[in-house]
Amino acid sequence: MTARAAALKAQGREIITLSQGEPDFDTPDNVLEAGIQAIRSGKTRYTAVAGITPLREAIRDKLKRDNSLDYDVDQITVGCGAKQVVFNGLFASLNPGDEVVIPSPCWVSYPDMVRLAGGTPVMAECSEVLDFKLGPESLEAAISPRTKWLMLNSPLNPTGAVYSAADLSRLAEVLRRHPHVWVLADDIYEKLVYPPARFATMAEIAPDLHDRTLTINGVSKANCMTGWRVGYGAGPIELIKAMNTIQGQTSSHTSSISQHAAIEAIAGDQSYIAGFVAEFQRRRDLVVARLNEAPGLRCRTPEGAFYVYPNCAGVIGKRTPSGDTITSDTDFAMHLLDAAGVAVVPGSGFMASPYIRISYASSFEELERACDKIIKACADLR
Repeated sequence: MTARAAALKAQGREIITLSQGEPDFDTPDNVLEAGIQAIRSGKTRYTAVAGITPLREAIRDKLKRDNSLDYDVDQITVGCGAKQVVFNGLFASLNPGDEVVIPSPCWVSYPDMVRLAGGTPVMAECSEVLDFKLGPESLEAAISPRTKWLMLNSPLNPTGAVYSAADLSRLAEVLRRHPHVWVLADDIYEKLVYPPARFATMAEIAPDLHDRTLTINGVSKANCMTGWRVGYGAGPIELIKAMNTIQGQTSSHTSSISQHAAIEAIAGDQSYIAGFVAEFQRRRDLVVARLNEAPGLRCRTPEGAFYVYPNCAGVIGKRTPSGDTITSDTDFAMHLLDAAGVAVVPGSGFMASPYIRISYASSFEELERACDKIIKACADLR
């Protein structure tokens, strides 16, 4: 899709890209200034593999303040984005044949990360009727004696679903019956939740699972710092030490400058986040309403992140004006790109079809134009 979109742009076509996984807002000024000051004050040398102590202290305080979680500084590790921290956690803990339960749809990297670490991904399909969230019965059915991890992402990429405290409590009841199963909580979209939904994380809701939970977060999404590459994890000391050992033989540490900027992002003024959330919610409401006007599409209203995940089953089997048959969500995504000039991501990449993922991390005006084009492209199908 990316290559095709680039080729069309090179031909002079206007392409509206709604496939991005990052906010379109700039990094806030106070964070930029912290990074600039780090450069000017010579904070440009190697740091500890686990991250500089002031940053880990800021993370410790944030987890206590926002999530009621208690960790020592040595139970916290900083990586090159949350993505590396997820990989380090899996690589540090999986033996060949170990299984990892992954609710689907899921972020595209999860299954391959598990395979790279020698494990076996076990996909637990989550129904649209249940807002794409894993239920206790499905979790119970997916667990085996070889299960090492349950991976939970909330708010969820690609659907925007948010696990409530009650949702997590029901899953915790299952996990208590299987003490060999650990929880990897990917909370990277934590701050991007729309009222009345509220964020919750497993170690907070089930304190008795604290010692077998790896809580992962970062500054990429809410603080608009995707390119700065700062993520972090907090968990049992033995796991964190093993993760640091792995990171010490790969990236060593993330940018020293980024680490100092991240202190400001985590401990400094974050009043801008409320404005980001309000604008994302305004865009979400526009996109959901307009997509539900498109013949053949059905779009739920997500509670978090900045994606919608419309069901496109209603266009499967239809023919394009050029006579091609839409046989899959990938075909439909290509039709939107070729006919409408709108780039989206097919749901098959997220292990769930027939859906497409649309990011609304674009301007309101661009989203209006894109929705107009999508509606017309759907109406042109026969």
